[in-house]
Amino acid sequence: MPDNVTSLFRSTAAHSPSMAALTRESDGAGPVDFCIPCNPYFPTPAMFEEMAARLRDIITYYPSSADTITAELCSLLQLPPQCVAMGNGSTELITWIDHLLVRESLAVPVPTFGRWTDQPMETGKRVDMFPLQESSGFALDLAQYAEFIRARGTRVAVICNPNNPDGGFLHKHAVVQFMDAMADLDLVVIDESFLEFADAENEPSVVQEAMLRPNVIVLRSLGKNFGLHGIRFGYLVANPALAGRVRSMLPKWNLNSFAEHVVFMLKEHGAEYAQSLHQVRRDRMDMSGQLSSLPGLTVYPSQGNFLFVRLPVGAEGTVVRDRLLTEHRILVRECGNKIGSSSRFLRLVVRPQVDVRRLVTGLEQVLYGTSRRGAAVPEQATGTAYSSGTAAVDRLVTQTNGAGRAASHRPPAPGMPLPAAASAPAVGPGGGMPVPAAAGLPQPEPRPVPQEAPRPQPAPQPVPQTVPQPVPAPQPAPQPVSVPQPQQLPQPAAYPEPAPQPAPAAPPLAPAAAFAAPAPAPAPMQVPPATGPTPPGVPARGGLTAAQVRGTDGLSMAPATGWPGAQSWPDAAGMGQAAG
Repeated sequence: MPDNVTSLFRSTAAHSPSMAALTRESDGAGPVDFCIPCNPYFPTPAMFEEMAARLRDIITYYPSSADTITAELCSLLQLPPQCVAMGNGSTELITWIDHLLVRESLAVPVPTFGRWTDQPMETGKRVDMFPLQESSGFALDLAQYAEFIRARGTRVAVICNPNNPDGGFLHKHAVVQFMDAMADLDLVVIDESFLEFADAENEPSVVQEAMLRPNVIVLRSLGKNFGLHGIRFGYLVANPALAGRVRSMLPKWNLNSFAEHVVFMLKEHGAEYAQSLHQVRRDRMDMSGQLSSLPGLTVYPSQGNFLFVRLPVGAEGTVVRDRLLTEHRILVRECGNKIGSSSRFLRLVVRPQVDVRRLVTGLEQVLYGTSRRGAAVPEQATGTAYSSGTAAVDRLVTQTNGAGRAASHRPPAPGMPLPAAASAPAVGPGGGMPVPAAAGLPQPEPRPVPQEAPRPQPAPQPVPQTVPQPVPAPQPAPQPVSVPQPQQLPQPAAYPEPAPQPAPAAPPLAPAAAFAAPAPAPAPMQVPPATGPTPPGVPARGGLTAAQVRGTDGLSMAPATGWPGAQSWPDAAGMGQAAG
């Protein structure tokens, strides 16, 4: 492995170089992988031997059509095929969801999986980012998230459960209630790519509930669960109309022969798969305990097959990453380029105990040296030590999220109360992010925020903040909310006004107290007149394009950057009894 490995990370469009690229740069053996989150126990060695024996046929001949492979998967999932669409990895499905179903704006908590922020920005959509707070252990408060969506007038909402990179988990009843509260949106996406590694609830998936609702899609992964990222396969579940719309756009042979072979193998290996999930959950607990013993290292509770950790004060993530790879042949995910995170955070994949011991030894030597007297890695940055990812979300919070409702906002569906936060959103510490008042959606269970172990170091000096000062308290007479115009972007020529579409009626909800506090009705928010949907390639009013987020002039293009009823198989949520 070359001494200067930083160039390998800078030369890739992904967050890390591929294992193939790292292997080519070394003596032919790749590093121990704590970066790519997949199942280390599945497929079993016997399954790999079976695939190896049939390698020639698998790669020589065309696969069956996607419909054939999807039908076999649905026979295992016990789902109707018309409600399922299989893709060449979840990113292909996210791309089509964006192109087909996201018209103007999308809300997503950050930090999270990068394609949920980057994909819609690359197509000129406005992305409303709801920052998860480190002080609360990165827990997602669904009540505040719902009010944020209302205040912004967002038309599509995304939730990742568990969330990537922190592993935060939401209980099923809370997710279902959120889906129903957002029944008037264009779309609600629940990304369950890592849900089968969770053990906080017996049946946490909402796939069955999604099929009954007109605007909900559940996204699920196969590569992560089965430890086969290279095959590229995943699927979504929705009502037949939504699933069929996505499925109709997919190529007939978008799934390869390896995907077909694995799907048809699964019915014979349910017990081994269930046992692999059980072992990953046990390893997660053991790995968390070992990492928590390192002085100054913070480990956040996770329900995924990875752990989100904060490095000790004085440690720079890119230096730790490079030294672990160069000196110890260990690959980790440094999260400085993840929006809403910084280079002080790592995401570490759950692996067997023998690998974890090697990781802990490497971290000890890189962070503390042989004597453990202070950090061996100096802090490179100054000020807030924000990475480019955090700087990007700060800019979006100030210039986009603080802009108020989108011009094409539609009022809530009949019977949906407007949250109090929509009338006069408070200005939060981020300098423009509305901080919504608490609503009646189920509050998240507090995620314990681990405290750093005391270290014999002087208290760090406070860093001068450049965040704008809070806005003074408003006068009694409410003022209209001004919406800034997008900068440096020419206004498009007149576009024909589309015929107004009636908003879909929201289904019966829980008692009103479940979604709005019993307070007097707030003063109506000043909403600019509707101008119709934003034309393709033009950001929504007050929004930013992907090029602007990356610091360009905004005009040039940004670089392209469940289971069957058989007793040996888990249920449709992957949470059945594990063997052994």
